[in-house]
Order: sequence, then structure tokens, then C-alpha cells
Amino acid sequence: MERNSVIDLKNVSIYHIREPRRRFTSAARHLRGCELVLSDVNLCIGRGEMVYLIGKVGSGKSTLLKTLYAEIPLVAGEGWVAGYDLRKLRRKDIPYLRRRMGIVFQDYRLLTDRNVFSNLHYVMKATGWKNETDIRRRIEEMLQLVGLTHKEYKMPFQLSGGEQQRLAIARALLNDPEVLLADEPTGNLDPAAAEGVMALFRQITERGCSVVMSTHNVGLIEEYPSRTIRFAQGRIEEIDLRSLLGI
Repeated sequence: MERNSVIDLKNVSIYHIREPRRRFTSAARHLRGCELVLSDVNLCIGRGEMVYLIGKVGSGKSTLLKTLYAEIPLVAGEGWVAGYDLRKLRRKDIPYLRRRMGIVFQDYRLLTDRNVFSNLHYVMKATGWKNETDIRRRIEEMLQLVGLTHKEYKMPFQLSGGEQQRLAIARALLNDPEVLLADEPTGNLDPAAAEGVMALFRQITERGCSVVMSTHNVGLIEEYPSRTIRFAQGRIEEIDLRSLLGI
């Protein structure tokens, strides 16, 4: 793994595993029943970088993200994420890998029966935090970062879509991850809320956390330009989207 990188993939082929119960038991033996999604993937992402993943639905963006957070095993090529070798990753190591990353989804995935504070408190207890003073201090810090300081006792249904996504981002950042993976995080948001999320992502990268974001929203990339990876015909390539658009 490159010294200053948080993600490093070399000559990777990514498969959709049709038998998830077998995914971490000799997965390489089961490639005959799997679907090749991406091949010849070479990608290095440095610390504090913002990287967009673009491409049509079904082009492999979400599958790549799932490989990075070990929902799908890496069975061909070499891959490291946050210091973990994906080829050697054992099932018991997965929770520890995920503590070094944050994951944000389009549909928020909040606990609907708990308020804002309890959503974050639950995650911290589940990931090993024990000191209540430290927990409360960290929650306060994260709510301040995402602009929800005065909403800690609101239920998720009482928040706007943008606020719910910012809460999801706060949850993803609780354990001070090295990289945040975001799968269409603005897909359900109006333009103003989407811009708020993008401004927050910029702050996050300035703090040294990398952000890898799949998106169909070219307008956001124009406003917040950064490295862009295009997915097409089973491969990826880095492009200069602004030059292609003539801006």
C-alpha cells in the first residue's frame, strides 16, 4: 500500500457474488457462479482527497464501494483500505475495518425509533466507547460539525431530508475514520440540501478524511470540482470532467 494512500487497488477484478453466505469462505473457488462487474481496476486515493465516481446505473459504482467496505470479497488483484489487506481480510476483522471508515447511503438508514442523540449514542456504545463523558463530548462535537447542535432530541421524522443525511454523516464520522464512502448521498435531496452536504464533505476532507462519493449529479461536480472516476463497459478511467464540459 502506498505510504500516503487510504485506498490502493492494483489489477483488481470485482465480482458480484451470488451466494453471500459463502462470500468469506474460499470465495475464489466460487467464481464460476459469479458475475464479473469490473476488471483491470487500478485506483489510489490519498488522505484528504475528494473523489467522485460517475457512470450509468449498473456500471459498478456501488459494487466497488461494497468491495471497499467488505460487503463483497476481493478475490482477484490486490487491495488495501485504511491499512487492511482486502485479500487477507477475515470475517472477524470486518468490524474493525469499518471502524476506520464511514459509510453514508442515499436512504440515510437511521434508527427511526430513537432521537438524534440516541442514534449516535447507540453507535458509539456498539463500537466500544465506554466513558459516558467522552461519548457525550464526541456527540456534541459531531452535531456541531454537521449543524445539528439544537436538534439532538428531535426524532428522525422531525428532520428534513438534508438534516437526516447530515445526521447520517455525523454517525459515519463518530470514530474519526480515515475515509468516508458515500453512495449517492444527495440522490434524495433538493438542490439546497445537496449543496449543504457537499460543503460539509469539503470540510471533512480539510480535516484529513478522504471522501469517495458515487453520484449522478454532474452539477455538483461542476460546483465542487475534484478527481472524477468514470465507470463504463466494465472498466474505470479518470477523466477531467470540467474540460469535457468546456467549463
